[in-house]
Amino acid sequence: MPNEILLCEIKDQVAYLTVNRPEVRNAMNNALVGEFERTIGAIESDKDVRVVIITGAGDKAFMSGADIKELAERDIVLGREHTRQRQELYDRIENLDVPVIAAINGYAIGAGLELALACTFRIASENARFAASEVKLGIIPGGGGTQRLARTVGRTKAMEMVLLGDMIDAQEAYRVGLANKVVPVDVLMGEATSWAEKIKALPKLAVQYAKEALNRGANLGLDQGLAHESYLFALACSTEDKKEGVAAFLEKRQPKFVGR
Repeated sequence: MPNEILLCEIKDQVAYLTVNRPEVRNAMNNALVGEFERTIGAIESDKDVRVVIITGAGDKAFMSGADIKELAERDIVLGREHTRQRQELYDRIENLDVPVIAAINGYAIGAGLELALACTFRIASENARFAASEVKLGIIPGGGGTQRLARTVGRTKAMEMVLLGDMIDAQEAYRVGLANKVVPVDVLMGEATSWAEKIKALPKLAVQYAKEALNRGANLGLDQGLAHESYLFALACSTEDKKEGVAAFLEKRQPKFVGR
C-alpha cells in the first residue's frame, strides 16, 4: 500500500523497517506508534528473523521528532499516556531477542534520537544530525531520552545535550559513543546490511544471550549482573551451537551453526 507509514520488508532473515512520512521528516505520531507496536509484535513471533534494520524514508531524516500538531494537544493526562506508550515500545525494541540496527540517514531529533537509542547499533550517514531538543519546546524528553542517553554517552554529555538542546553532527556522535560508525550517505544501507550479514553468520542463541547480558547488566548492580551473566553462559553451554563451535575450532574448520 503506497500510504503505509511504516514499511516492513523481510528479506534473507533481515527485517527492514522504513518510517515512511518523508513529508514531515518522518516525525513520530500516535498512528506510527501503533504501526510500530504491530510490526514489532509480528517480528517477535517470527523466529526466522535474525536482525532488524530501521531507517527513514528519503534522504533528510531518520526521524525528526514528535508530530508537533499532536504535541500541541497534550495535557497532563495525554502527556503521561503517550510517553508511557512510547517508553514501552522502545523497551520492546531494545529487548528484542535479535539485534536492531538504526541506519540513521539524516536528522535523529527528539523521538528520533530516542528510537535510535533503543536500537542495538547506530550507523550514521555523514549528514546525520542528533539532538535532544525538547527543552526548546518547554518540555523534556519523554520516550526514554534522559535515561538511555546518559547510559550511552555518559551523564556529562547527556546533561549538555538535554539542557541546551543543541544539535551535534555525525562525527561528534561517533566521538562520544552515540554512533558506532559514520559512513557516506550512499553506502549507509549497504553498511547496515553488511553488519546484519555478520550477525547472521554467528550462532543465534549466543548473540541473543550476549545482548541480554549487556542490556540487563546495565540496570543491575555488579553482583547481580555477574550472576545473570553466569546463568546465561551456562545456558549457552547447553546449546548445539556451542558444541559445534568448539568442535569446529578444534578441528580447524568453519562451524555450521543451526540456531539451537
